[in-house]
Amino acid sequence: MKCLIIAAGFGSRLREVSDSKPLTPVAGTPLIEHIVRRSAAGGATSFVVVTGHEAEAVERFVANLSERTGLPIECVRTPDWSLPNGYSVMSGIAHADGERFILLMADHIFDPAILAGLIASQPAGDELRLAVDRRLDNPAVDLEDVTCVATDSAGRIVRIGKLLETYDCFDTGIFTATPALGEAIAASIAAGGKGSLSEGVKALAERGLASTFDAGDLWWLDVDDRKAYDMAEAALS
Repeated sequence: MKCLIIAAGFGSRLREVSDSKPLTPVAGTPLIEHIVRRSAAGGATSFVVVTGHEAEAVERFVANLSERTGLPIECVRTPDWSLPNGYSVMSGIAHADGERFILLMADHIFDPAILAGLIASQPAGDELRLAVDRRLDNPAVDLEDVTCVATDSAGRIVRIGKLLETYDCFDTGIFTATPALGEAIAASIAAGGKGSLSEGVKALAERGLASTFDAGDLWWLDVDDRKAYDMAEAALS
């Protein structure tokens, strides 16, 4: 399955560590390499990396990574990486060959078993499936920054966003989706939305097309600031 990795953002909260979040070394290995290798171990067979900030440096590294690993990896530049992440998602979906794909963030490290379980659990009729963490007391989660998710009794997404008043799980940043996600983001922009990924997920959820996969107690971490970076270093060293 093709895997889209969003690696276009500025990474302002991690600037004290690195000028490029995807190239930030964790235990001696850049974040983007951790993501690619763990994705391949979880079932991804080819990759599209969406670049923006420090694009040339990221693209050079990714080309070398493809040579070293033998994995097919292409890069796509999003036209304006200062825009919300949904624009980067749409740039990547254009290269997804019209098929269901994996969608990942360049700063979310995870146990490959999460992705393997997500891929194996695809229910018929869903346009998007998100791996979620239902451990609301997970100490590795930054409650001020994490995207929260509210689900119904069947595990379908009801609401998604940062700082929700009521929720029952966290977004791990690990998805499978169809090109319908890009269409949903584009429709939200046309209706006056900002163009975030969460807006696209919300639009699919409102149509009953977005479900969740429980990642259980498997490890994942959003490496978005110095505290999370230090946790990643400790976990992977």
